[in-house]
Amino acid sequence: MKNWINEENIIGHCPWQEDIEDARAVADQLGIEFHVVNLMKDYRELVVKYLLEGYQSGITPNPDVMCNREMKFGVLWDWAQKQGFDSIATGHYARSVLSSQFSVHGSADCSSSGEQGTENPEPRTILRGADLNKDQTYFLAMMRPEQVQIARFPIGHLLKPELRDLARELHLKTADKKDSQGICFIGEVKMEDFLRTFVADKPGKIVNLEGKVLGEHKGLHLYTLGQRKGIGVASPLHKQAYVVVAKRHEANELVIAIERPDTPLLWARRAIVTSISTTGPGLQHERQLNAQPRYRTAAPPARFTPFLRDGEWCAEIEYDTPQRALTPGQICALYEGEQLLGGAVFESIGYDE
Repeated sequence: MKNWINEENIIGHCPWQEDIEDARAVADQLGIEFHVVNLMKDYRELVVKYLLEGYQSGITPNPDVMCNREMKFGVLWDWAQKQGFDSIATGHYARSVLSSQFSVHGSADCSSSGEQGTENPEPRTILRGADLNKDQTYFLAMMRPEQVQIARFPIGHLLKPELRDLARELHLKTADKKDSQGICFIGEVKMEDFLRTFVADKPGKIVNLEGKVLGEHKGLHLYTLGQRKGIGVASPLHKQAYVVVAKRHEANELVIAIERPDTPLLWARRAIVTSISTTGPGLQHERQLNAQPRYRTAAPPARFTPFLRDGEWCAEIEYDTPQRALTPGQICALYEGEQLLGGAVFESIGYDE
């Protein structure tokens, strides 16, 4: 997929040409066809636009999650079907298994690729990757049910060192290639640099919880809730750190506070989520589950209470324990044990009085 070309490297290193050459070399070595599919127009419309509009409206979107749903298993899948393919395999650390091979009380058998080419194939479900340090099911949380059925994750049962050992045994060019960093398909680019390329700075006041002015920010879209580094205000005492606890868009104020276990606006147990997406049967009944509020964090137990609002399913999520920096616009991945149930978007956060 050719989704982005940063030809002049104005916003960081974009190794698209190197990636194409590496992929072509591996395909040649394996003796399979290699095609470059130009999806740049779709990527700008479905991912970059979503990213920029989200930050400009005051939320914190997740482009990597939407790239999977809209591009890899969306636009690319549309192209693949026309070429006669019946599934898409990616390098995510996740597992796709037939529902009959998995029980929440048992284990999963990932050795079978599942039924192919039948009119009514058996439903599939997504499980966390075997390498929990690399698990990427969080980024698959907003996939649609029909996308889950055509997705294959052939490395999900391996640990990362095992995968590299296999690649070396096959003498693949990419065996020791560094893990990719940065925004999905854009390259090694800091989010702040990317945003400032497309969104003008809008300076404003940095204030504390009492409203005292402590400094000036460059634009609210350049900061995230829970951020500690790069705020631009020195901490008042040694070993204390300021943290972003709120963004007041009408006043264009960034609110910061000293981080403590009881810092107001930093911790919350309740949130409203919208745009609920399920990887299988609908989440339309109250239940206990595990809700992961961001990548590389735990998925704590929570009560999931769905309700209809203007014809759309929403839900209240109430965690058993307070969570740090729940953020509107971010994705909440929903699990039962190691099984991915789906995901939703944080709309608003409820703070205890």
